Amino acid sequence: MDEKTFMTVDDVAKEMSVSKSYAYKVVRQLNKELNDMGYLTVGGRVNTNYFLKKVCYRE
Repeated sequence: MDEKTFMTVDDVAKEMSVSKSYAYKVVRQLNKELNDMGYLTVGGRVNTNYFLKKVCYRE
């Protein structure tokens, strides 16, 4: 995967090998966590580094 700042729902679904509807749930959950920490988020997209950290690909 190339280094993009944000991943789309399609990117998340592909990376996790899950349905698009489940990927939406993941994106919403991660964006909620980021919002709770005071970060701005983009609907339908999630920060790539945060996603990779939460799914144990990166620390």
